[in-house]
Amino acid sequence: MGGDFGAAVVAKAAVGYLDDNHDASLILVGEEQQITAELNKLNVKPYERLKIHHASQRVEMDEHPSQALRNKKDSSMRVAINLVKEGAADACVSAGNTGALMATARYVLKTLPGIDRPAITSSMPSIHGQTYMLDLGANIGCTSKHLLQFAVMGSVLATAIDEIKNPKVGLLNVGEEEIKGNEQVKEANEVLRQSGLNYVGYVEGDDVYCGDVDVVVCDGFVGNVALKTSEGVAKIISHYAKQEFNRNLFTKLCGFLALPVLKAFTQRIDPRRYNGASLLGLRGVVIKSHGGADAYSFQHAINIARLEAIKQVPKQIDVRIEEYLKHKSAA
Repeated sequence: MGGDFGAAVVAKAAVGYLDDNHDASLILVGEEQQITAELNKLNVKPYERLKIHHASQRVEMDEHPSQALRNKKDSSMRVAINLVKEGAADACVSAGNTGALMATARYVLKTLPGIDRPAITSSMPSIHGQTYMLDLGANIGCTSKHLLQFAVMGSVLATAIDEIKNPKVGLLNVGEEEIKGNEQVKEANEVLRQSGLNYVGYVEGDDVYCGDVDVVVCDGFVGNVALKTSEGVAKIISHYAKQEFNRNLFTKLCGFLALPVLKAFTQRIDPRRYNGASLLGLRGVVIKSHGGADAYSFQHAINIARLEAIKQVPKQIDVRIEEYLKHKSAA
């Protein structure tokens, strides 16, 4: 029920997803009457693989997380996460209030042993495929211990999803030189060097897209600014390209001739293909979709949720963290 478009986008995405995945099933959680109305517009009725679970409340996009947690116990968000805890669902996907989603998921599902704070991570397009970056906004001001946990979780995710045996992990900094960065980053650098991860050292902002690295670690303030800046760059490139190709008859002709290349380029950098941020560190799979997601974008978030559930990402993180803690205590 959350996001900019609510049930309209989710219903359309759900139908499209089930058409493409005949072995999957979905539960749409929210106001039953409204969800049914949206499905009717698509000439679809609930059936065995597409069910509706009624929830009488919704969390507003500007609602404070603590108020949602305290006063909205029958919200679509809370009910959906409860279904994951009960084992009735393998994962939860929401385009709703990010703070409320994180607070509710952390309260209901709890964090994995050895994880102090869950982190938000998403993949970014890169010249080598994609780069996982975390944290993207859940944690403002992190200790070196938190950044180490983020690195472990990101490494596990890259291995599980992209089957990279030993992912390269970088720490985001204002430069690659050892003398640069604040004390928090310098301390995290030393901790990561002794972690046993495939840590390659400091990376800069352009390395997210152009560097030879699979996971980039940073605190939530820096990560969120980087994410939103990247989305803005993608939009302005598309805006100016359209503007220039529509300038006159000659440029329109050039645009027509270049159309196949432009379509391929646009598809590769399309932010919608990277929609779906994982809330890592929880005892269950929870995916945050962009609030402004369309059906195509939201469907991609569902795909990520399914893949993480199949790969049992929380379980793999739990095992890796336990291995690290044993190694640390032995040392």
